[in-house]
Amino acid sequence: MMNFATSARTANRQKEDSATDGMGHSHRGPASFAGAAGVNNASAGPESRLRLFEEIILPHLNAAYNLARWLTRNEHDAEDVVQESYLRAFRFFDGYRGGDGKAWLLEVVRNTCSTFHRREKRSATSVVFEESTYAPAVNPPNAEEVLVEADKRKVLRGCIEGLPDAYREVLVLRELEEMSYRQIADVTGLPAGTVMSRLSRARKRLEECARAREMESYK
Repeated sequence: MMNFATSARTANRQKEDSATDGMGHSHRGPASFAGAAGVNNASAGPESRLRLFEEIILPHLNAAYNLARWLTRNEHDAEDVVQESYLRAFRFFDGYRGGDGKAWLLEVVRNTCSTFHRREKRSATSVVFEESTYAPAVNPPNAEEVLVEADKRKVLRGCIEGLPDAYREVLVLRELEEMSYRQIADVTGLPAGTVMSRLSRARKRLEECARAREMESYK
């Protein structure tokens, strides 16, 4: 998807120039998680910081792309968002003080998606839904089974894409990324209770949508 090491080194050279804005205000980047400890990358050298970033943040590239793809609903836009998110995350990596690296990164991705939507101001397009959690069948399915499963995935994709953004993001984080309520709360900046409430409503809407589309198919 991208050569991050090269991009990160470029960002590292630009880091000092972007530390303050034109008014002299400091940019500290995303807030670190309270109580997290054990990482002191602010005082590390450029190469050490890059190695630490690659060790803690880079492994979550697929999760970042998955979230960006569902929030933008466009594969190419998702790639752009992930590229920008990783460069932002590296630029503000001094603000990371340990804790859940995946949640920290996905918070950056979520904020980058919001910026992207405001900047582009255009309707999101559909994206192919790839379900990677299905267990492989012991016996190869016949043609009818393949068509049935394909139809189910099409319905699921359409129903998820039809959810409001607030519901879709918590559903993706919980069901596809298998994040805990606490992690989702960290990513979205919402209370855990609100996360659970939105997730419950998202599941209900998803179920109602799937049932309605199934009924339509019988007409």
